Amino acid sequence: MGSRLRHDWSELAPECLLDIFSRLSMGQRWNGPMLVCKTWMNLCQDPSFNTVLDLEAEFLSSSESFNWWSPEFEEKVDSTIRSAVYQSQGGLTEVRVRHCTDKSLLYVAERCPNLEVLWVKYCPKVTDVSMRKIALNCPKLKELDVSCSFKICCACMKMVGTNCKNLQILKRNSMQPSEIERLRHCSTYVQYLSFEYDGNIEVDTIVSHMSQLKHLELRLFSTLTDSAIVSLCEGCSNLEYLDLFGCERLTSKGVTEATSQLKNLKVIKKPDFDGLGEALRMAEQIQWQTNFAEWLEEFNGVEHYG
Repeated sequence: MGSRLRHDWSELAPECLLDIFSRLSMGQRWNGPMLVCKTWMNLCQDPSFNTVLDLEAEFLSSSESFNWWSPEFEEKVDSTIRSAVYQSQGGLTEVRVRHCTDKSLLYVAERCPNLEVLWVKYCPKVTDVSMRKIALNCPKLKELDVSCSFKICCACMKMVGTNCKNLQILKRNSMQPSEIERLRHCSTYVQYLSFEYDGNIEVDTIVSHMSQLKHLELRLFSTLTDSAIVSLCEGCSNLEYLDLFGCERLTSKGVTEATSQLKNLKVIKKPDFDGLGEALRMAEQIQWQTNFAEWLEEFNGVEHYG
C-alpha cells in the first residue's frame, strides 16, 4: 500500500489561512480557528483582518430573541464590540450589531473615525448621546440602520444628515404591533419604552438633511401620510430603493403618484393596500360609529331647554 499523503494545515501560508477565515462569520471564527492554536488565534486577531464586525448572522440564526432584551445580554454585546475595536486598533469600517448600548457605541465613535457602515437595530439603550458622537466623529458614514431603536430622536438624525454627507443608505424601520405586544407582555425591560415614530416629522428631517439618499426604508410607519411621501419624493429625487411596507395610512393612489417622479427608482415596496390599509380604515370607521352612537345616546338622555 502506498503511503497516504497528509496535509499539515499549520504549513499553509498566512495569506491562504486569512482567505479561508474571511469566509467565516465572526462567531464561527471565535468558536473555531481562534481555539485551534496560538498561530491561528494571532492571525484572527490581526488588525487588518478585523475591520468588520458583523453579528447579524448570529442573531438571525438564534431562536432566543426574548432573552436579548435584558441588561445582561446587552453587556455581552457591548463587550464584543469593545473587543472588536481593540483588535482592529481603531480600524473598524463596518459594525452590524443589535442590542448594544451607548457605552460601546461611544467607544466606537471615539476610536473608529473611518466607520462607513453602522447597524444598531433593536437597541433600546442607544440614545442621542452616542449617536451625536457618531455623527461628529464618523463623517465617512455611508450606511446607517437604526431600525427599532426608538430613543434616537429626529434632532439627532438631523445632526447625522448634516455631518455625514456621504450617507447613501438609511434604514429607520419600526416594529410589527404584534411584536411590540409580545415584548410588553414578556419583558419588563421595555415596559415603558415608546415604540412610536412620527412618520411625517421623520420624513421632513430626511428631506431637509439627507436629500442625497439612494436607499430608504420606513417600514411600518403607522402615522406616515400621502402628503409626506409627496414631499419625500420631491426632496430625495435620487432614491433608487424605497420601502414603505406596512405604512397603513398611505393610499395606493398617493404612493403611485408620488413615486412616479422618481426617475432613478428601481425597487419600491408598497403597503398591502388590500389588507392593512382596508383594515385600518374599517377600524377607524367602526370607532367613529361607536363614538357617535355613544354621543347620541348621551345627548338624548339629557334634558335640553330652549
